[in-house]
Amino acid sequence: MSVSVARVPTRSASRYLQQLAKHWSHKMTVVFSEQEGTIDFPSGARLAMRAESESLDVILTVPEGEDVERMREVVASHLDRFAFREAPLTFDWRPG
Repeated sequence: MSVSVARVPTRSASRYLQQLAKHWSHKMTVVFSEQEGTIDFPSGARLAMRAESESLDVILTVPEGEDVERMREVVASHLDRFAFREAPLTFDWRPG
């Protein structure tokens, strides 16, 4: 497993977390509240999110053999879509 973490500066973290979770809930296993959420991808990858007052913290776990960079791009591009007023968001991806 490869783990990537990022702290994304935004004052709209809770809103973006909920929008992303609802968006993917028809295709994937999703559990979320206003402050936390997890999304399980069919590939075995998992996205965990936590909304803070000034940031959205994300933890992306990708199984061995899957394209980590591509999964990072998928997460970032979808969040940017919901954050169109302040996009592109800044993702400081680093190993977890």
